[in-house]
Parts: sequence; C-alpha cells; structure tokens
Amino acid sequence: MRAQDYSYELPDELIAHEPARPRSASRLLVLQGDGSLADSAVTELPGLLSPGDLLVFNDTRVIPARIHGRKETGGRVEFLLERVLAERDALCHLRASKSPRPGTSLALEGGATATVTGRDGDLFRVAFDVPVLEHLERHGHVPLPPYIRRPDTAGDRDDYQTVFAREPGAVAAPTAGLHFDEALLGALEAAGVERAFVTLHVGAGTFQPLREENIASGRLHAERVHVSEALCAAVNRTRERGGRVVAVGTTAVRSLESAAADGGLTPCRRETELFIMPGYRFRVVDAMITNFHLPESSLLMLVSAFAGRDSVLAAYRHAVAQRYRFYSYGDAMLVWPAPGALEPRP
Repeated sequence: MRAQDYSYELPDELIAHEPARPRSASRLLVLQGDGSLADSAVTELPGLLSPGDLLVFNDTRVIPARIHGRKETGGRVEFLLERVLAERDALCHLRASKSPRPGTSLALEGGATATVTGRDGDLFRVAFDVPVLEHLERHGHVPLPPYIRRPDTAGDRDDYQTVFAREPGAVAAPTAGLHFDEALLGALEAAGVERAFVTLHVGAGTFQPLREENIASGRLHAERVHVSEALCAAVNRTRERGGRVVAVGTTAVRSLESAAADGGLTPCRRETELFIMPGYRFRVVDAMITNFHLPESSLLMLVSAFAGRDSVLAAYRHAVAQRYRFYSYGDAMLVWPAPGALEPRP
C-alpha cells in the first residue's frame, strides 16, 4: 500500500478560504455503497437519514493554539501547541531559523515567558510562566490549516469552531461538524434523528504528510479520545431499534472505532494511534459525513477503507469537475459503506 495511490489533482481555486454562510449552506455529495453519486445539499440531510438514526459528533473545542515569540537574540519563533501536559507545561511545535535548545528562554506575545525544557521526538517540551490555556485564549491565534493562505481574523474564532464545541483541547477543528447550525440541528431532531457526542482532541499531526513508517507500522500520531458510557448506551439503543450510527467527521469515526478496538464498544478515555486504512472492517460506524481531504493523507485512506478506493477517487474527480469547495471550510460528503466494509452487526 502506498500513499501515492491516494492522490488526485485539485485546482488551487477550489480550496475554500472562507466558510459557507450560513454554515449549512454547503453542498453535499452523496456516495452510495455501489459507487453511485448524487449531488445534494447539507440542508437535505434530514431527508437523507431516517428516524432512529444516530449522529455522532466530536465536541472538542479548538483553542487559539498558535502564538509568536522571540529568542533573547531577537530571532522569531512560532509556537503551535500540540498538547497541554499540565497547567503550565505543554508539548509544542516550534518554528524558528534555528531550533531552540533546552534552557532557551522565549518572550511571547502578551508578556509571558516560555522556557524550552526538552524534546519529545519532533515536539518540544515547554514550560510557561503563566497558565498555558488562559494565556492562549487571550493572546493566541486561531491555528488555521496551512492550505488556508491568509492570516486568521477575529471571525475565525467562531467560524473555525462547531456550535456544539465544549471540551477545549484541539488545535484543528473537526471540520465536518462546521456545517451544522442550530437550524439544521433542529430540523434533524424534528425528523427523528438523534445525536450524541464523543471527544477527540485533534492534533497538528492531522496536517503532517503521511510517512512510509506510518503505513508499515499501522499507527498514526496519538490523539486523546473520550468515549462515554452515555455514548455507548446511545449506540446500543440505536442498534436495538434498527437505526444506523452516522459519524460526523473522521475524528468521530476514529473515536468510535478506537473504543471498539477489542471487540464490543466500551467507554474509554485514552490516547489512540489507530490508523484506519483499506482492509479495515468497521465495527461501529454505519455511515459517515466528512469533508474532502488532502491527497495522500491518512484521512483519505480512512474514507477509502469505508467506501472503496476507486469509488472515493471517482467521487473526488466528480467533485472537482462540479466545482465543489475543498478542505476545512469546504463542502461535504455523505458516505455509505462498500460491500464488506462493515463487521457483521450483532
């Protein structure tokens, strides 16, 4: 299996740099299990799903995780928080002309000081002289993805956040959830579609290129996931009434499948390195709603595992030809499973 087998051509002008307004005004490409396609709209979801289905959302909250600083020599440093370790300690990506060594003191926007205390692979351990999250909320920048080539604005604090976000810790949004506003959620509820939540704090690793060692090892960057007893109970009730579990976003898929890694779905609060690639059989998810993903990415491989590589790449070619908007602020897909993608349900 090679990453380059999951590539496609995308004109730059189809990369969305601004969200749809209102949120639910995006287009929706429906990919059936037999590979057939239908052009639709996100607002049509209440009619595309059935009463008794369960939508599972990721309720992580994006923090303003990017902040700038300077070395004592005056050199610029850009921080991108990966994970909070303690109130004043964090793992960060650091970008500088020369990597800071342990013991280096850095002056941050807003008057705080950070000290590099060590390395953890590609990441830096950093000690702050103030509470990390509080300082970032006041002085940090929204960590827009690298393909959105503009500075963040005050509006991105709301736009790059789902309406149901409540658990702070992500450095990237669960972007399929960005399409849902209160009007759409109300329409889905009126149609008898239920909802439940998992939490997966999306890390900056989601934007890193897929490496050969990831494919060889079957593991990806670790992300913190929480699947509650209430969520497991909601899935069980859905199964009992004959409904379907529809994951909103690849992060919800990864959360649910991680919690069922040993067989049945059970509550969990841990890190997951699960890499879902073709050949995987899904234990929990019956359908997914997802945005369009980067070429040669683990997320595109996940969707291909669910719906079939050839069908997914054909859907992407159709989306390009029909001028869909791509990536975080772009349009969405409703994806049904290809034959053999699901484990037999009890």
